[in-house]
Amino acid sequence: MATFWRTYQRLMVQHPWKVQIITAGTLMGAGDVISQQVIERRGLSGHSGWRTLKMMSIGFCFVVGFAPCFLACFLTLAGTLNGLSLQENWSKLKEDYPDALITNYYIWPAVQVANFYFIPLNYRLPVVQCVAIIWNSYLSWKANKL
Repeated sequence: MATFWRTYQRLMVQHPWKVQIITAGTLMGAGDVISQQVIERRGLSGHSGWRTLKMMSIGFCFVVGFAPCFLACFLTLAGTLNGLSLQENWSKLKEDYPDALITNYYIWPAVQVANFYFIPLNYRLPVVQCVAIIWNSYLSWKANKL
């Protein structure tokens, strides 16, 4: 594990944007797998690989950390990728956006305050990434529930 961590740190220094993009996509995918397997209890036979791939593509292409705009765009994009009509997507956005934004504000400011005040600089990214897996599981569940 220590070797993996040192390699990750070295790559972050050498290729920060690439590593962050890959990390965001991987964490979005991990969040979806957790959502499908732990929250929704789909089992391996019921797992939607396509859904996980869609979540990962959103992470690879879109996630840069701006909550209100991100959440609105994320929920809209996920609805579109899930085949919702414009009207269905708008209704789902009106229903899910306030809860997702409030949940975001319950989680991320506290994490970031603790992160900046108590966590040494070289451990801040892993702290955020661990919380991101939980957050991405929530987002996957929110975006994909019918």
